[in-house]
This record gives sequence, C-alpha cells and structure tokens, in this order.
Amino acid sequence: MQQINRSTLQFLKDLKKNNNRPWFTEHKPTYVKAQANVKDFMQELELRLSEHDVIEGHRVYRIYRDVRFSKDKTPYKSGLGCGFTRATEARRGGLYVQIEPGNSFVGGGFWGPSAPDLRRIRNEIAVDAAPLRKVLADTSFKYLFGSLQGQTLKTAPKGFDKEHPDIDLLRYKQFLVSRTFTDKEVLSESFLEECDLTFRAMRPFFDFMSLTLTTDENGESIL
Repeated sequence: MQQINRSTLQFLKDLKKNNNRPWFTEHKPTYVKAQANVKDFMQELELRLSEHDVIEGHRVYRIYRDVRFSKDKTPYKSGLGCGFTRATEARRGGLYVQIEPGNSFVGGGFWGPSAPDLRRIRNEIAVDAAPLRKVLADTSFKYLFGSLQGQTLKTAPKGFDKEHPDIDLLRYKQFLVSRTFTDKEVLSESFLEECDLTFRAMRPFFDFMSLTLTTDENGESIL
C-alpha cells in the first residue's frame, strides 16, 4: 500500500521556509522524489476510487505558482495537490487531495459553478431542500465534514425571497466539503484508506448535485 513519505512532508516544510528559486534549484532532486511519491500515492488512490466511482483520470498539479497577477511573488506553492475527474456528464463535481504540512485535506464539490448550474441548484433547493438537508444532517457526513462549506452571499440571491425558509442554503455561491488531516495522519499507513473512505462518504452529496444538474425542474433528464 502506498504511503506519503516523511521526506515528502519535510521537503515541503523546508520549501515554505526557503521559497526562492536558488534554494529550489539546489534541492530539485529532493522535489522530484517528493513529487514521484505523491504521484504514486494518487495513482493507487485512483484505483481505489474506481471501485465505487467512475474516474476518468487525475492530475498532480505543478508546484510552480502563476505570479503574473498576484501580489504574492513567492514562486512555489507550499503543498502538492491532486484533482480527480469523474467520468461522463452524468457525474458532476470535482475531487481533490492536498498534501501540505499543517494544511492537508481531502475535499470536493463545486468550486466555481457556472451561472446556469448555480441557478439550477438554487431552484432545486428553493422547491425542496429536504433531500440536501438529509445528506448534510447524516451522522457520518457531520462527523467527517462538519457542514457544507464555500463562499456565501450576505443577502438573498437575485430572484429569491430573503425570508425563504432555506435562505441559508440559497446564499451559497460554492458548494464544498472537506476533511482535514494532521501530518501524523498523512504519514500513517491508513491514510490511503482514509482518503478513499472520505470520498465514499461524499457520494450522497455528489449524487444529489449530479441528479439536480442533469435533470430539468420537472425531473426529466437533460443529457
């Protein structure tokens, strides 16, 4: 079973303290090993995910930051992240793993839904929020994720009554869930299994969103 190596976390810790090109260039071989370790881990995680989902592929993101339009000019990210793509239009939402000392997490959801998708989700919630609330109230969901996350509006979205009984859900602009892990948990032999378990626990949330986004307001498929 693949594990995240202690040396991988140590490299990322050292990089955070020495986020500059000369230091990175000098330690490039260590980075290559850390990147390979994360890639091997994510490859095995994809195999696990494919046992209960349909995964089109995954991508370990580059550690190099795009600083062109950022005030923060540090050239490197402080962690290694990986996104998993669910296959076909019937399976909506993205899956993500972040390996970063002190800030590792497994997450997923809808980071930047398009305007039509956001409207469709809100309309579904406005008509009947009970199915989503059931997912969010599930004991396992609350234990692993706490609550629904993401940016929210300060007031009611356009076209919705600010007194709507489900206005707390209607204000969301993003629909995200995540579970954090300590460095000790990331380095443990069970981390791969815990990542897989976490993604399994997200499925009711993803299933609700996928069904909503692949049907019209009459419940008819739009695929």
